[in-house]
Amino acid sequence: MMQDVSDWTVHIAQTWDVLGPFPIHAREQHFLSPSYPLDLTERIDLDASYPSSLADGGCVRCSKAWLDPSGNLSVSFPRIRWASLRATEGWAALQHHAVLRSTLTVLPPRSDSQLPPIVPNLLVQLKRGSFFALVPIDAEREHKGDFVPQWYSGNIYEVDSAPPHLVRLPTVPSTVSPTVYHLYVSSDYEVLEPNSTSLVSNRLLRRADQIRLFGDPREAGSDVPTASISVDIRFESPAINIRREPSHDVVPDFVEGFAFGDALGIGMRCLSTTWWTVTSLSSSPELCEAGIVLSLLADTRFAPGQTRVLPIRISQSNLHAQAPSGGTSLDLAVQVSVSRLGHWSGTDTAPIGFIVLPPTDSDAPRREPCPPILALHGAGLDIFKQSVWAEAVPRQLHNWVVLPSGRTSWGLDWHGPSADDAWGTVSALASILETSSTWKTWAISPERVVIIGHSNGGQGTWYNAARHPDRVVAMIPAAGYIKAQAYVPLTHSWSAHFIDPFLRAILENSFTPDDNDLFLSNLVDTPSLVIHGGVDGNVPTWHSRKLVSVLRTWATDAPVSYREEPGHGHWYSSVFRKPHVKAFLDSVLDEERPPPRRSPATFTLTTAVPADSGSLHGWRILRLLAPGRLARLSVETTGDGIIFVGTSNVGCFSVDATQLEDARRVDIDGCTLAVPDGAAAAAAAGSGSQLYFQNESGTWRVLTTGESPPAAQRSTSPYTILRSSGPLRIVVSGDSGYELSAAQRLANDLFVYHKLDADIVLETEFLDTRGETHPGTGNIVVIGSPSSRYIRQCLAKRRTAFTIADREGGSPVLQLRGQTLGGPFQGIMFTHPHESSPSSTMLFIIANDQSGLERAARLFPIRTGLALADWLVIGKRADKQGASGIQNAGLWGCSWEYHSGTSWQH
Repeated sequence: MMQDVSDWTVHIAQTWDVLGPFPIHAREQHFLSPSYPLDLTERIDLDASYPSSLADGGCVRCSKAWLDPSGNLSVSFPRIRWASLRATEGWAALQHHAVLRSTLTVLPPRSDSQLPPIVPNLLVQLKRGSFFALVPIDAEREHKGDFVPQWYSGNIYEVDSAPPHLVRLPTVPSTVSPTVYHLYVSSDYEVLEPNSTSLVSNRLLRRADQIRLFGDPREAGSDVPTASISVDIRFESPAINIRREPSHDVVPDFVEGFAFGDALGIGMRCLSTTWWTVTSLSSSPELCEAGIVLSLLADTRFAPGQTRVLPIRISQSNLHAQAPSGGTSLDLAVQVSVSRLGHWSGTDTAPIGFIVLPPTDSDAPRREPCPPILALHGAGLDIFKQSVWAEAVPRQLHNWVVLPSGRTSWGLDWHGPSADDAWGTVSALASILETSSTWKTWAISPERVVIIGHSNGGQGTWYNAARHPDRVVAMIPAAGYIKAQAYVPLTHSWSAHFIDPFLRAILENSFTPDDNDLFLSNLVDTPSLVIHGGVDGNVPTWHSRKLVSVLRTWATDAPVSYREEPGHGHWYSSVFRKPHVKAFLDSVLDEERPPPRRSPATFTLTTAVPADSGSLHGWRILRLLAPGRLARLSVETTGDGIIFVGTSNVGCFSVDATQLEDARRVDIDGCTLAVPDGAAAAAAAGSGSQLYFQNESGTWRVLTTGESPPAAQRSTSPYTILRSSGPLRIVVSGDSGYELSAAQRLANDLFVYHKLDADIVLETEFLDTRGETHPGTGNIVVIGSPSSRYIRQCLAKRRTAFTIADREGGSPVLQLRGQTLGGPFQGIMFTHPHESSPSSTMLFIIANDQSGLERAARLFPIRTGLALADWLVIGKRADKQGASGIQNAGLWGCSWEYHSGTSWQH
């Protein structure tokens, strides 16, 4: 495969070396070296055998694969007895890792010029592969241990329209003769992600045989799993600096001449090595005459290779981009076509699209605003390009149907930023309908919704309903799995053979907030219709059966119905169009039957992260006592005006005053408290007043009117960095090229997997002449070394146990409670309180060398299912032993303090 740009030529060899398979569990490749079991700093021997429990005899050798002319590569291992492995281990046995190697040859242009030609960067797109890196062959031949590969993430989900990585060649190629590099690819076969459209007609599929990430091979008539990888490498065009990316536009519908929303997103990409900033825009005369006003919400800067979506209001005609320091500038004429399909929502910085289905009867009178139906799609489904989801959800007589995108087709399993997007679309629709007197007639009640979902969206239905039970009128989860580690068990974890069990417990504690079965106590009073195909070969029926069984164990009379559809597989277009679904929706949406407002006699509220969880019957947990543990609040109301409350790991909770209207006193863990005099009056007035109960060393008391109630406790997990109230800032604190490269790679991954906007800022720009910063309200990622001025400034405030210490005659060092960190090959990642915003988070990635930075950066939580503590120190041993190479890890206490009970040090 060859590509010419400005006479430079790049050629990928057709023959590939393939070493594998090696057992691995999902996401473990983020701890292991992508080249495992090879160490690219040592001599590579592909003639040797390598241990693997998947192969007969316990060893594997290198085999071959061939790249076709279109850049596609099929990797399989037919000599492995996959059927035998699957018979005892199930789907988990199919997950495996392999390392692939080929050569990439760069040919210089033929020129008589005396000036050396300018070497352009490469644009690399790897689909369905985990990571890739370029290594100079000379470095391998000479065993140069000082060469550290830069690993770039592949587009493993094959997300549509994902921008390629802008890759600088690791060494300057010869301008007179060919230069050869080795191209390494980490191939990781996963079966973790359910795909809701796997059984739909081919016209709706990217790959007709896809069941999960690569598919169940038995659907293709084979027991042998095959990883289908594609590689596209070309030189960037030196003539293009900024390019429009229409596939990333977010454009509202126009209804009766008015935009259905107030924001517009325009996709753009920087293809040069220069930083560019969009500083202004102008309207065409036609738009001005139409009364359409444009405004660019903020100057938007593009790092080399970066793709961003410009936040603009309503409409656009021209943009003006300016280079730094008054350099050159260029005008881009941009024409945006208006589609009547996509509806959208946007914050002030990152507009995101969604679709709505209006009520069918526009003339029927309504007594009050109706709750909408929030419909969550399955993994891998693009709601804007695949109409199957909108066609599957029935429109309602009085109720809007809201179809959020989840930010991308894969999203974050409807957790974290994907959950925020789902709830945000409901609020956005409510706001849009309030902008017009005509639309106000069809206002919605955004406080309460009916949630439905299929496959990954079915799982998301369980998740979101259990975290916000008072906001959910009813739910219909279809073909939903319980949780990731139940869908594909972690039984083939390579790290598990080496790791201290206590360290493993700390790491896997990060799964707790996503374990849907642990929160089913919150749904015992929620009307639920659970649906599953009787012959589902994707998500087995026992997932729904078990969820319903657990729910009924909490309450035998729970209003849940389970419907198993004989003969139906994972997906069928009538899943939400059956008569029993219509009857259920009609019953819960009946305007003549208002939803119950009073709580039952007994119930239990379960919470892991208070800030991510709402109330149950007006009761809400706000603070935990110990990190990493569930909190539970059990409430029992007697007929004599006494409410008994039992707590577990609860530091503070609130209750709506209406729930105490008939109570004389509250007994909390044996501590009797009189109901405040104002509670009954507040309840009678319907003011929505809250009462707050505080646990102080085992004694409970009611907060007085003059005391400020505590804010709901936020998670300190690294995953919180993905939930930013503004553009996520990546501050590059060092002056080395690899720190900036890490920031650029991270920004690319955030955009591909989550459509999250990132602003890359150099430390010299972030600190003003007085050394002060203006961090804003968004989350911040800091990449650098202990010598960084900004890192030293932040950690000097001692808001966590990490500090910087100066060494006499040496460089500054990072310390954790006096223990010096940051040795050779060591990387550190930890969360930290935001400088100025209590609702935002900082994440530090620190290392003294490139090797350590590469290890730490791969731990950034780009995908779901990574077992991450709040702070981690990782060393070189992780390259071959996975998470066992973690040298220090732990969870912060409830106030960011070091917590010895949830910390592990090597």
